[in-house]
Amino acid sequence: MADDDKKAAKAEGGDNGTSKSANGGDAPGFSGEAPPRVTGAPAAQDPTLPRMNVMAQYVKDLSFENPDAPNSLTQRSSPPKIDVRINVHVNRMTKSDLEVSLKLEATGKDADKDKVLFAVELDYAGLFRIANVPDNQVGALAMVECPRLLFPFARQIMADATRGGGFPPLLLEPIDFVALYRERLRREVEGSGPGLDITPPPTAS
Repeated sequence: MADDDKKAAKAEGGDNGTSKSANGGDAPGFSGEAPPRVTGAPAAQDPTLPRMNVMAQYVKDLSFENPDAPNSLTQRSSPPKIDVRINVHVNRMTKSDLEVSLKLEATGKDADKDKVLFAVELDYAGLFRIANVPDNQVGALAMVECPRLLFPFARQIMADATRGGGFPPLLLEPIDFVALYRERLRREVEGSGPGLDITPPPTAS
């Protein structure tokens, strides 16, 4: 696992100041290009082509705080200031199986008083099975394609959580995971960020 510094992000639905962060890392030989195209391998397809299958998707952790309710639910002259943080964690379970966790944290503050209105945290994960993917491209696949597939589901959960807390649904804008990964590689080359260990465990099959 590797955590990164925060980057700018946006949330739809108002004049919101936002930020986001992502963690990542490369595998040896990856230079920042987009990850290889993978497929679910329909019938009659060449079995030697790169493949990735989503074996499961699940919520690992979800929390919502509304510390100033019901005062926080009153109508306001300006939308809340939203801060969003994004983090990706990869657990190489076996040579072919990866657990990728997309962690989202969002805090809404009163734009005038800088007081916390709500805080929501989500750890949403997926179990991915890969085949015929070169070792030097697994990092890109895990840090780009896997969170890209998870994001729409995590986005909906975040929206439902904020709506259930009495606020307008928080609709996160799409995230450019390729750009985040390239920035992660740049920082690693400069020595300002740690790498991502995606080596299979010794007992992996």
